[in-house]
Amino acid sequence: MKTSRFTDSQILQILKQAEAGSPAPDLCREHGISTATFYKWRSKFGGMDASLMTRMKELEDENRRLKKMYAEERLKADIVTEALIKKW
Repeated sequence: MKTSRFTDSQILQILKQAEAGSPAPDLCREHGISTATFYKWRSKFGGMDASLMTRMKELEDENRRLKKMYAEERLKADIVTEALIKKW
C-alpha cells in the first residue's frame, strides 16, 4: 500500500483549516493535493483528533494482518482436504 506524503498531524491541520472556513480548492492548491484526496480525507478523518486517527490506523493494520493469517490458514485447510480426497 502506498504511504502518504503527509503525516497524521498534517492531515488534521488541513482539515481544521477547512473547518475554519478556508475554501477546499484553495487548500488543495496550497498543499499540493487533489480535491478528491481532500474529500476522501474529510470523509475518513473528519471530526477525529490525533489519538483517534492513530488508533484507527493501528486497527486497520491489525485487521490486515488477521485477514492475511486467515487466508493462509484457509489455504492450508484446502490443501489438506484435497490431499485426503486423493488418498481415498
